[in-house]
Amino acid sequence: MPSTLRERFWENYSLDELTPQEWEALCDGCGQCCLLKLHDDETQELAILNVACRLLDIQSCQCSDYANRFDSVPDCTQLTPALVKEFTWLPQTCGYRRVAEGRKLAGWHPLLSNDAERVHRKGISVRGFAVSQDEVPEGRLEEHIIAVLPM
Repeated sequence: MPSTLRERFWENYSLDELTPQEWEALCDGCGQCCLLKLHDDETQELAILNVACRLLDIQSCQCSDYANRFDSVPDCTQLTPALVKEFTWLPQTCGYRRVAEGRKLAGWHPLLSNDAERVHRKGISVRGFAVSQDEVPEGRLEEHIIAVLPM
């Protein structure tokens, strides 16, 4: 674990108290937050697609231009401690969500396992089922809905 991280910070500090490095380390690398979502104003439902943002490298589940993502993708949503509780679409496995809800990190989380590939081997990441936004015409996005959640 890099020395810039306090020992077991996720258990000892609230999300608001984390350093930027600790905040980033809390990400489990699943890529699920980078899946496109469609909001239906009539039904107040949110559809989650198996279509990933064009910047997501689906193999590594990492943003290919993380430093400039907001310039490249204007509707990219920055996850913050305040928004974790609002983003009810975050998966139950999400490290941010688990800590915000007072739950422990999953045993496969890289902070516990020291194995960034474990999230992929456990089938939690989008690797293997997501497709890039560049591969799906906008008119066919609805064909890629994998879940519908109430808002």
